[in-house]
This record gives sequence, structure tokens and C-alpha cells, in this order.
Amino acid sequence: MATLSKERVHRPEAKDFDPAFVDRVAIKAVSRLLSAWGLKDELAGWLAGARSTRTWQRMKHEDWAGELSQDERTRMSALVGLYQALHVYFGDELADRWVTLENDGPLFEGQAPLTFMVEGGIPAIIRVRDYVDAVRGGL
Repeated sequence: MATLSKERVHRPEAKDFDPAFVDRVAIKAVSRLLSAWGLKDELAGWLAGARSTRTWQRMKHEDWAGELSQDERTRMSALVGLYQALHVYFGDELADRWVTLENDGPLFEGQAPLTFMVEGGIPAIIRVRDYVDAVRGGL
């Protein structure tokens, strides 16, 4: 039976963690990657979990004082992971086009990964990220 180490691991305390800063960084990263994919605000905002195009446009401004929901954080985390995996596997040029290209892979059945993600929401975004991670890992 495994035992847990008694070593003290540094865990950030609540005073060390600024969720507003983390949210702003996430929004900035996702805004940039969705722009690299060539998405307009309406579709970009939907993928990021914003309730409207106008909300997404406000979120992208540095003076936005809102807080991301768990849904939005999940979407953004999955999108950043997908973006990173695509760039590791394909290189910059194809990585930024891949989500908009028709794909005959079993997950997509001839549609673009972007269409699959738009239609399927968070579960589909996570499945696409997992798919790319599996392909990148040689499965």
C-alpha cells in the first residue's frame, strides 16, 4: 500500500492567488488564439463561453472587471491546451488553419473541428483537445 509523503509542499495561499489576474490572462490568451484561427467576435465569444458578442468584446478590454464562470474557465483551458498541442504537432501555419479544415477523422466525419466544437460545446471542445493529444502521442 502506498503512503503519502509527509514533506510540506508549497501551496499558494488565498492571499497569493488573484483570480481576477488569472481571468485577464486567460481572456488575453484565448482572444489571441481565436484571432490566430481567424474567428470573428461572434464565434470567438461563443467558443470562449461569453453570453453574447458584446459581452466578449467587453471581456477583451483590460478594464473589464468581471469574473469568469467555471464554464468559461473550462472552455478557455481546453482551447489553450488545444492550441498548444496543434502547434507542437503541426507547426504554426497548419496549426492555425487546422480547426477550420474539413477532417475525415472518426471524430469529425468530414466536418471541420471548429464546427464540431461549436455544435457540441464544452464536451466537444474537450474531445477535440483529447483527440489532438492522442494523435500527437502516437495513438
